[in-house]
Order: sequence, then structure tokens, then C-alpha cells
Amino acid sequence: MAKYMCGFGQWQSICVASANGKVYVWLRPTANLTSIYLAICEADNAQNDANNIEFKHFDVVPEAKDHHYIKSNKSFLAKQCFSYSKIMKEWKILEKNLPESIYVQVYETRIDLLRAVIIGSPRTPYHDGLFFFDICLPCDYPNQPPQVYYRSHGYRLNPNLYANGRVCLSLINTWGGSTAERWTQKSTILQILVSIQGLVLNEKPFFNEPVFRSHLNSKSTSWITKSNCYNQDAFILSCKTMLQIMEKPPGNFEIFVAQHFRVRAAFILTAIKEYGEGRVRVGHFQTNATSSSSSSSVQVCGRFKANLKKVYSQLEIAFARLTSDEPTKMDKEEKGCLISEPPKMEKNKKKKGLLSKLAKWIWK
Repeated sequence: MAKYMCGFGQWQSICVASANGKVYVWLRPTANLTSIYLAICEADNAQNDANNIEFKHFDVVPEAKDHHYIKSNKSFLAKQCFSYSKIMKEWKILEKNLPESIYVQVYETRIDLLRAVIIGSPRTPYHDGLFFFDICLPCDYPNQPPQVYYRSHGYRLNPNLYANGRVCLSLINTWGGSTAERWTQKSTILQILVSIQGLVLNEKPFFNEPVFRSHLNSKSTSWITKSNCYNQDAFILSCKTMLQIMEKPPGNFEIFVAQHFRVRAAFILTAIKEYGEGRVRVGHFQTNATSSSSSSSVQVCGRFKANLKKVYSQLEIAFARLTSDEPTKMDKEEKGCLISEPPKMEKNKKKKGLLSKLAKWIWK
């Protein structure tokens, strides 16, 4: 799903590019574009759900050639590793207990490797983003913790996730912590993934830094401002990561990436607009306008506005390419070509499905 707005006289249009084709919806200027846009998204998603390929939360797939650890640990299968039975138990734990927002793939020919993706949680600057991790189990697993590599695309969007792919987490012994927080033979990969989702990709990542952690619940305007500014930067980097992932999806996750962003495209773009206009803090946009808006406006710096505008344009193009079979023609539309006149309603009546459902709603 992607949309493009252009104007002509007293009309505005939204061009919806969906998996079922492009539909132009012409609106009066008094229409609430954000509400209509979200309604189009929900209607289109509902219409396309039946066409989506079900993506398993846990799956055994062909070996991913782009896995970070594909060339390492080659002696694993040659050795009589006692960890084989433990790994099979890990697979069963993952298959039965993965949260809705975490997906894992393992490889039949390389049982020492895994790839996981975590969907950014609501109410965080990482909402709707995809965060991929490549995991490698050592030969003496579970005596030693797995190696975990974050596919960062060169961005450091969290204090615990480095641009070089390093994941800083006590549970995998890459950061200090109490004995209870560190890896033991009873620890699991599921614990690692849930910890990253809940403790790392959280609502206030600025306070993940140990030196700032004591100020997490501070009411000081200074600390709140610093945290909000960090969230703004993290959201921009999360959006840039989305662009990189859509450009080159990780192996065996191509369909998943495309389907995820088709479903979430409208929400992401509308959230960017809300953040840029200062109507809601980063991470707190919801489809329900009454719950997403705050009574007072949010301060938005010029740099953040400029970055939002740039990334909005880039995401709009990327989302369109996910659903368009004619990228060249779509690219022309992305440049803001004006349409000479609104299409006549008689022609619109020929389009069934999405447009016919929306027409009644728009003109209520």
C-alpha cells in the first residue's frame, strides 16, 4: 500500500497503489486526509489479507548465504558435539513460545546458525521497524553463550546495538551484570530475543546507557528533553534501516519484509506527519486520533523536521515499489505530476472493491 497526493483546483487526490492495482480517490479539501488515508490502509489490508502468504514464526529453511556467520564455525558439524540435543530442545522452545512480534529461521544443514527478526514495539521509537539478528552457537554450547550479530546497516540507533553489529547484553556476556543476569547452561535463545525486544528496544533507550540509568524516572525537564531528542534520532535511524532492508532484504525473509511494509506503510507515513507537526511524541502515534494527540504540542526542532521530510519522501517511494509492477510509471507519479482534471464518477463506478467501499465512507 502506498499513496501519493497531488492537487488540482479545489480538489485533492490520493493515489492508492495496492497489490490489486492503483486506485485514484478524489476528495474535497475539507476531508480529513489522515483519517481517510488510514481508512484506505485498513480497507486495503483487509482486502489483501487473503492473498498474503502465511509466514511461520519458526521455520526450517535453506541455508542463508548472507548470514554473518556462514563462513565461521565450520568445524561444528564435523565434531561429535554434545550440544545437538540441546539445540533440538531450543528449536522446540522457539517453535512453541515465540511472541507474535518475533520470527526465527533455522537451517537444516547448519544447525549452529539462526536468524531472527524482531518487530519494533508500539510506544517506542522503533515501532514498525524490522531488526534482524544473526546468531551462531559455539561447539561447546550451552556452556558458552551464542554469538549475536545485529544487522545494523551502519546505524547505531540504540546504546546497546553498535554500528559494527555488536550487541551489548549481559545475557550473552558482552556486558557486565550480576551473576543472575549472565549466561548459564539453563539460558535459552528465546530469553535473548525477548530481552533484546523488551530491555533494549524499549520506550526510553537513552537511559540504557549505564551513566544515565539512574535518571530513568526523573521528572527533570532536562532529562526528559534529552530522552525525547534521542528518541527522535532513533526513529530517523529506524526509518533509514527500513529503507536499507527494503532495498536488500535478508536472505529467506524477502516475502516477509515486503508483506510487513505493505501492511504498515500507511501507518508509518502518517506517524511521520504527526511527529513532524508536533501533535504527538515519537512512538506514541496511534490510529485513534483521540489517544494519539496530546493536549499540548510537542516541541520539534528544525533538524528533526527536515530529516522527517526527507525520510518520508524516501519511504513513500520505497513502499510504492513494493506494490507496483510498473516502477518506471510509478516513479513518474512520485515526482508529483498533476492530473489535468478529476476523473468522472461514472468511470470510478467501474472500479469495484476498495474504491466502492470507501466512496460511501468518504462522502458521509
